[in-house]
Amino acid sequence: MRVLMIGAPGSGKGTQGARIAAHFNVPHIGAGDILRGHVARRTAIGRAAQGHLDRGGLVPDEIVFDALGHALCEVDGGYILDGMPRTVPQAERLHQLAVDLGRLPQVALHLHADDEELTRRLLARGSTGGRSDDTAPVIRERLRRYHETTSPLKAWYALRGILLPVDAMRPAEHVGHEIVAALEALRPAALEEGFAI
Repeated sequence: MRVLMIGAPGSGKGTQGARIAAHFNVPHIGAGDILRGHVARRTAIGRAAQGHLDRGGLVPDEIVFDALGHALCEVDGGYILDGMPRTVPQAERLHQLAVDLGRLPQVALHLHADDEELTRRLLARGSTGGRSDDTAPVIRERLRRYHETTSPLKAWYALRGILLPVDAMRPAEHVGHEIVAALEALRPAALEEGFAI
């Protein structure tokens, strides 16, 4: 199964991505994890990314897609991709990369939760030693940016017929069961179309 995880910060992309990956026995590819791995190994990609990270800036798409291309080349069959794309231009670029590699996603899984619940989760994570950017002002800005740039991805993937919306307001265990059941239901159609599961 080849799945893209789409959702706001705090929607459970990492949790559910790991659950799906374990269920289907495919790699869980986190865009941030890929870059951090390159930085730690001091690869050419890592050195290029480090300069931007040291200055507190975003890593340019060219570097991110270079790292992502390497990761997808190593995939044999399915994958769960978390953290990319975040914008429609990135989705277009990822689509072309996936076409070139013969690894088109089968599902764009959108985890939806309202801003109040997302804020509650992120503040709770921050208070228990989570990420240092889990503070109210930063969370507001991250959610604003998500709605502005990432939210339009839903329409982009809906037009391609692969959007799978999931209500992520419920406990993670319930959400996980629904996702796995929905993806299992898609398996026969994917096999008929010759997709690798």
